[in-house]
Amino acid sequence: MPKITGGKAHAARLKFMVSAEAQRQVGAALFAGGDLVKDEAQGSITRGSAGGQKGGKHQHVRSLPGQPPNEEFGGLRRDIENVQLELLRVEVSSNAPYAAALEFGTSKMAERPYMRPAVAATRDAVTELVRRAVAHIAKGGKVTG
Repeated sequence: MPKITGGKAHAARLKFMVSAEAQRQVGAALFAGGDLVKDEAQGSITRGSAGGQKGGKHQHVRSLPGQPPNEEFGGLRRDIENVQLELLRVEVSSNAPYAAALEFGTSKMAERPYMRPAVAATRDAVTELVRRAVAHIAKGGKVTG
């Protein structure tokens, strides 16, 4: 009969993979991914901002339909948040009262999306963060430092 070696180490690694610590590590990767989405959405709002003064008054330049909204006073950018709702559940939301109207448009205004493009732009990076966390856990990796 063949002798199995490393069985105890493998069993310990499998047990760790479903532990609270392993879930915490994946949750931390998800939260870091949420921050990437948040930063991308906020950046898309400020990148296209244009404005100035005319006759001593602030002049806002609207973004083109289909482009992210241009920042006017900063409320939309400031109201984007990343929240860890549960250990393995993160929500990035835009909470300004007019956020949905800008993202999806209205019957009288074309959409100026910024959240959906942020998710699309960061999808690969977020996936890689989670993949690395899972790979680290699969190798029996504990948190260091």
